[in-house]
Amino acid sequence: MNPSPQNDIEISLKKLQAKVVELCEFFGQDYDFETMIYEFWNAKQVLAHLVFWHESFARNISDIGNEKKPSPLKGSLSEVNQRSVSSSIHFSIPELIQKLSAAQQTIEQHIFNENISMIPYKKGSRPYSRKEHLEVVSDHLNKHLKELRNRMKKGLVNL
Repeated sequence: MNPSPQNDIEISLKKLQAKVVELCEFFGQDYDFETMIYEFWNAKQVLAHLVFWHESFARNISDIGNEKKPSPLKGSLSEVNQRSVSSSIHFSIPELIQKLSAAQQTIEQHIFNENISMIPYKKGSRPYSRKEHLEVVSDHLNKHLKELRNRMKKGLVNL
């Protein structure tokens, strides 16, 4: 028996929910979130980046679910990523976690809407199915979580 598309979405959603919980738990720990993770981004900036993209997904799926024209992000990936940090960095970590959770709730409200076939990602990029979008977002969170954990472990060893 082949799983239904809704069942596939449910499985992908559970994976995303687990990643969001992991991210929230990571930022609930007593780390120095000013620690540089990448050449130009510290841990808090990575969180701001992830929240920005999560809110974009939530906004796009909500717009489509509410029969409004979505407004996907515009610009090159590097420009959008730069904006992802600069537009969100003034928030505290608890505020960023709250924004992440609110975006996740919006996604969950609309992800099973069968009237939504494709969700835009960014202007100039191809749209994704609901399942694909969940997987892309989950993989994105997972990639950055691995980097955050690895760097923080190294930072603790070097104290």
